Amino acid sequence: MSNIHIKRRLPPLSALPAFEAAARHQSFSRAAQELHLTHGAISRAVAQIEERIGVDLFVRRNRRVYLTTAGQRLFKTATETLNTLNQTVEEIHRHDKASPFLTVSCEPSLAMRWLMPRLGGFHEKYPDLNVDLRMAGSSIDLLSENCDIAIRRTDFGIPEDYHVTLLCEELAGSVCTQDYWEKHSQEDLFNANWLHSRTRPNAWDDWISMSDLEKESPKSEQHFDHFFYALQAAQDKLGVAIGSTPLVSDDLEKQRLIAPLGMEKTGYSYAALTLNNPQQDPRTKAFCDWLREQVNQI
Repeated sequence: MSNIHIKRRLPPLSALPAFEAAARHQSFSRAAQELHLTHGAISRAVAQIEERIGVDLFVRRNRRVYLTTAGQRLFKTATETLNTLNQTVEEIHRHDKASPFLTVSCEPSLAMRWLMPRLGGFHEKYPDLNVDLRMAGSSIDLLSENCDIAIRRTDFGIPEDYHVTLLCEELAGSVCTQDYWEKHSQEDLFNANWLHSRTRPNAWDDWISMSDLEKESPKSEQHFDHFFYALQAAQDKLGVAIGSTPLVSDDLEKQRLIAPLGMEKTGYSYAALTLNNPQQDPRTKAFCDWLREQVNQI
């Protein structure tokens, strides 16, 4: 049998993930949810495979689907094939040290307020290494999102197989402009307008629990969708926000903001997450070493 004949007998490879998900869940709807596709897209993908190989893969009864004998055989092979492909891609990703690109995922507020102002210095030091910066927060799958490094606050579970390079401890405190503090707070934090963010809804409660203050109701409060906006509002003299280092480090140093009641350790840190020890890859080594140089200057 010729190789050409074998290729022509193969079902559409792009349809295999849809079939595998549908077979694993025994449901087109759940497969659609997992792959972020429509129910119709899953049904069409399965139909393409069935048409190519000439047999039914599922029995459809009362809005449910069940694998036929042929479907069970193909499901086993498809699962093994996709797992092998995934492992191969992971190995390629882990060992592609010669690439001139480095993909870095960073929490948006940290990226905008601390990392981006420093990236020009990294490019000057490593002109042949191009950083593709992606802004995202919380947990991350480095492999599926095709990222080399993720910079994260360690307030969530980190996969055990990730290598963690600790960068710095986080400190937090109430921050505002000097002018706002003198005009509105009058040395009393509860006279101020408290600025909240929906991405860190417990920031004020957590900080008060770490300080010696007794909780009272503030004079007024204002809510923003993102931590970055709350910090910007504080800088724009709209009130007092809970700021944390290194996000407000530059603002405190340049006196765009002050922390009149000081900063407290939150118990969290910022870290660089990689698939392997960054020292094994010259690209990740360069970036992680540079990151540690930068945080040591805070």
